[in-house]
Amino acid sequence: MNSLLQLDVKYVKGIGPKKAELLAAELGIRSAADLLRHFPNSYIDHSKSYSVCELSGDMPYARIHGKFVALNVVGEGAKMRLTATFTDGRRGMEIIWFRRIKQIREQIRLGQEYVLFGKPTRYGPMWQMVHPEIDIPDSVGAQEGFRGVYPLTERLRNRGIVSRNFFIWAQSVLSSHTVSDPMPQSVIRNFGLMPLEQALKEIHMPSSADMLEKAKYRLKFDELYYIQLDIVKRSRERHFSTEGYRFLRIADWFNNFYNRCLPFPLTDAQKRVVKEIRADVNTGRQMNRLVQGDVGCGKTIVALMAMLMAIDNGFQACLMAPTEILATQHFESLSALTAPIGLNIELLTGSTRTARRKQIHESLRNGSLHILIGTHALIEDTVEFANLGLAVIDEQHRFGVAQRAKMWRKNNLPPHILVMTATPIPRTLAMTVYGDLDVSVIDQLPPGRKPVTTLLRYDNQRQGTYKAVYNQLRMGRQAYIVYPLIDENEKLDLRSLQEGFEIIKQTFPDYQVAMVHGRMKPDEKDHQMQLFISGEARILVATTVIEVGVNVPNASVMIIENAERFGLSQLHQLRGRVGRGAEQSYCVLMTKHQIAAETRKRLEVMTATTDGFVIAEADMKLRGPGDIEGTMQSGMPFDLHIASLASDGQILQLARMAAESVIDADPQLCSPLHRDMVFYMTRIAGRNADWSKIS
Repeated sequence: MNSLLQLDVKYVKGIGPKKAELLAAELGIRSAADLLRHFPNSYIDHSKSYSVCELSGDMPYARIHGKFVALNVVGEGAKMRLTATFTDGRRGMEIIWFRRIKQIREQIRLGQEYVLFGKPTRYGPMWQMVHPEIDIPDSVGAQEGFRGVYPLTERLRNRGIVSRNFFIWAQSVLSSHTVSDPMPQSVIRNFGLMPLEQALKEIHMPSSADMLEKAKYRLKFDELYYIQLDIVKRSRERHFSTEGYRFLRIADWFNNFYNRCLPFPLTDAQKRVVKEIRADVNTGRQMNRLVQGDVGCGKTIVALMAMLMAIDNGFQACLMAPTEILATQHFESLSALTAPIGLNIELLTGSTRTARRKQIHESLRNGSLHILIGTHALIEDTVEFANLGLAVIDEQHRFGVAQRAKMWRKNNLPPHILVMTATPIPRTLAMTVYGDLDVSVIDQLPPGRKPVTTLLRYDNQRQGTYKAVYNQLRMGRQAYIVYPLIDENEKLDLRSLQEGFEIIKQTFPDYQVAMVHGRMKPDEKDHQMQLFISGEARILVATTVIEVGVNVPNASVMIIENAERFGLSQLHQLRGRVGRGAEQSYCVLMTKHQIAAETRKRLEVMTATTDGFVIAEADMKLRGPGDIEGTMQSGMPFDLHIASLASDGQILQLARMAAESVIDADPQLCSPLHRDMVFYMTRIAGRNADWSKIS
């Protein structure tokens, strides 16, 4: 395979310099190996041919033998098209081209036998095909049976490159070159994998459905194996090479908080995670731990206890949040929790005034400040700690890699890193995106918390929904109403916040209504938020700016307008703003009655469960890993051509096992037996990206 990595795709028969340039620009295909890894995304059975009389509109594709009996150019300029009449000898159909009209007109010979392959559509009494593939019968024989449908771009189609081209090019490479297999023979044998050369032949030229599935398995395994091999190798190296501070003492700060300040007994899940953190900070190696848990599970208490471990050992700690609202929320809650023991905590954000900022900087440098909470302002060069031992990063996917890396340089040794997220991450995604982070899960809610009841309601049920909200307000509760847009948009049939604000004021005239959105100036936004937090405003009309960091335990109901516009993970985050007190809370998903069946199914997932991990798995299966909140911001540094983190979790687990077994036997991958594998990993899978250093 490695020789094909070095073979420029322009030397593949039928491609040449111009097509090679196009393939590189459109699909990133530069070598013969890249070409072979451009896999079909579906398959069509070419073994069966149809007559025109046998066509039906639900056929995705059909193959027809016959002759062209008429050919005409219709229209002018941009509206020009080429039309033809094609007959199977008994009945005719219309063929239409909108592109490459001159070339196609010159190629077609009236009366000559052809085989057409395309999507049949009915237009009045006639069947049509638009831009079908055209073959001469004698050239088709070797292509009968299953044939791939390859991903294409519009530019490729306009230049006349279709699925058949990729099939022929792959066939040419595989027939003229031997494909070496860089995978260790022990892995191939132990995991029952098809040889690589055979897998590539079967993926491009399947001999049967069974062999195609075995080929897909091998190629999916390859992709996931090389990713995991790179992650495991780098993480093992970093684990043994990155020295960290030891927190050996559990003393007054920790014990006084535990005995005097805990608002409720720790759940078993919280205790387990605290023990895992304690073990990490005793090893002498830098901790890198991800703590996952649903909204309200008590992650912040666990993070505070970790920070108290640092303080007991003479270190400082910091907590970095992505927004001022969330940072302020953390500051207020941690200050209130630790008030009885006199912990010195400060808040630093972009809004902190210069005089106050100077005082904070001084107390940081002289060591009198125990915990600094803030936004990205914490990683500015002017922020100097006397002895930073632990950095907690909340919702870390909202920070860039370069921003997070600055935290490493705040002390002589890198501080321990504790990452928190309330966005549950499917295990397969965490294993890949989050590199070598040890993952802890808090999967219990504190005692007294009741699951939020989630309801799906339609526009024609709006009055009943408002009546239910009114009943909650009469009982002294508060309500959120979330809109997808700030202003009205003529192109989108969605409710806007500005319009909704006026309607809600009219609907609930006895109650003050506050409004928050992303275009407000910080001072105005804070003022409106404080009106709601204080209880003076009983209803908050908002966009998704309240998705993270708003904690109002008295809020017991949320209406999410046009809920069909939001992903499941985002809906789950929004729902997390209610249910934070002891009272039963409700989340109402409002939508139009006419929605797609798939959309309805997605929203019904929300009504069926409050388990964030179930929702995250469902969201990834529906939308793919690249759209799950956070993964795009994290910058997934690889492309999967055939494997899926949403559906290939079992293969990923096995690939991880295989990678670990190879690293166990050869930690530096310096054995001559692994030379080809390492070359392949760095050129195809790794791209020399260090996926382990995500914190």
